[in-house]
Amino acid sequence: MLIAQFIEDLEHLPGPLPMHYRTVRADTWRRVAQAVSEAGGRLLSLWGSDRTRGASGSLVISAAYVVREGLLWLDLPLGERSVIDPQHPSYPDLVPFFPCAAHLQRAAADLLGVVAEGATDRRAWLNHGAWPANWHPLRRQDPHPGLPAAQEVTDYAFVRVAGDGVHEIPVGPVHAGIIEPGHFRFSVVGEKVLRLEQRLGYKHKGIEKRFTELPPLAANRLAGRISGDSTVAYAWSYCMALESLASCEIPERACWLRALLLERERVANHLGDL
Repeated sequence: MLIAQFIEDLEHLPGPLPMHYRTVRADTWRRVAQAVSEAGGRLLSLWGSDRTRGASGSLVISAAYVVREGLLWLDLPLGERSVIDPQHPSYPDLVPFFPCAAHLQRAAADLLGVVAEGATDRRAWLNHGAWPANWHPLRRQDPHPGLPAAQEVTDYAFVRVAGDGVHEIPVGPVHAGIIEPGHFRFSVVGEKVLRLEQRLGYKHKGIEKRFTELPPLAANRLAGRISGDSTVAYAWSYCMALESLASCEIPERACWLRALLLERERVANHLGDL
């Protein structure tokens, strides 16, 4: 498959960058991933969403790729399709083409209950015991009385490295300074590091779910609070998404004001590193 020929038949979305969109089937989902990989493109993101409306609609897994022609966005409706578990719709695994997809697919499994066929790593990624393993925050489900009871916290199954003289050194998740938490498990022999495995997701705050509960014109405040050191960047990105959907252009003065605030934020972050 040639990406350039494939994009010619796609829907072109409005926005500051060339964006191309299509709903695809499972076989096309996999073929496009392989073609993008072979062409030197990158997987930008992978996420899931619940687009059910009563008896219609389905769960959807989406992927965004960066290719020479711009941004390529694919949706794969899952419906009842599953070769693993009827309660957890599945889709073709992208890890053979993009290893970075592993963590994104594990996050989609935690939040939406959709799983990648053939994926070898099915450990939880974002769920650190804050909600039951069979409850998925991003699904449209019956109202529940508050947050579901947390599950019993168990030891995370880090990959073990065996051999004479091999030691495991755990670091984190709490670190010195103000950096975000993360657990790093080093497997070492003397001063040689054989393997480093990370476990992140400690700062997951349910932002994506909260966005679904707010009116579009009120969610810009939430966007600006995703990360305290990037308030302008996140808020502007959210506004750009809405403006692209509405096919509108902001006044030149508004653009310059945004640029001024963004530059001040950039400088402040550089000063904070000194």
